[in-house]
This record gives sequence, structure tokens and C-alpha cells, in this order.
Amino acid sequence: MLEDCKTAQERWGGVHEMIDRWLEQRRKLIEAAIYLRERGEYTPLDTPKIQLFCEMLVDYVSAGHFTVYEQLALEAKDFHDDSAVDLLREHLPLIDSSTEVAIEFNDRYDTKAHCNAQLESLLFSLKALKVVLAERFQYEDRLIKELHEANSEKNA
Repeated sequence: MLEDCKTAQERWGGVHEMIDRWLEQRRKLIEAAIYLRERGEYTPLDTPKIQLFCEMLVDYVSAGHFTVYEQLALEAKDFHDDSAVDLLREHLPLIDSSTEVAIEFNDRYDTKAHCNAQLESLLFSLKALKVVLAERFQYEDRLIKELHEANSEKNA
């Protein structure tokens, strides 16, 4: 998709827009998590909101792995930034472990039957997920700062 752009500005400006959309997706995910966490007690009536949160979580994680990280890696390679490539190699395994936790959360709560069978453990699961996501967001922010912002300055 972005690889087909003709100029550096088209290409890397597109990466910037993609990152902005992804970070907006993150903000909405965090808001949904806060809403669920503040509920405290859950009933089957909460199931649709929990399922929506699961969808948002999987969408966010997928966008990172299949779009954002891939574009950041391409950007680092195109700018011949070996330290950025090394940073990506260092952080991706750490991010991958949080992806596993997010997928496990989704698998526990993604359907009405799964969700309703485990409502009593949702608050604990959300607290554990919060810790993992907070760490993930730090890694992602560092990748954005070190890879994309540095390369954007070189492009300017």
C-alpha cells in the first residue's frame, strides 16, 4: 500500500497518518478499558460491551503487527538506520509477549458464552491486561519516537 507511493513525502507522510490513526485507535481502546474497569460488577447485559472491547483489542494489536511495525521497519531500512533496526529487533519480542496476553484475553471473553461463563474473573483479567498493555504502549512509543520521528527529521 504505502510502498507504491512515488515520493518520500507521500510515503512517509502516509506512515505518519497511519500512526496517528493507530494512536487514536489506542486512545479508544484505553477509554473502553477504563469504562469496563470502572463498572466493577458485571452482568450478562455487559457482554456486548465486553465483546466490543475484545474486537477493539484485536484490531489494535493486529494493526501494530501487520501494518505499523512493518512500515517502521521499512522506514528504518530505507534510511539505512541500523540502530533503529536493532531497536525494532529488540522490542518486537517484548511486544509479542503482550500480544499473546491480549489474544488470550480475547479468547476468554470474545463470545457471549465465553464471556458470561467468566464474568466473575473479568475485573482481575482487565487489571492484568492493563499492566501488560501499559508496558506494550511504552515499547511502541519508543519505536515511534526512535524510528519514525528520527527518520521524519531526516526526510524533512
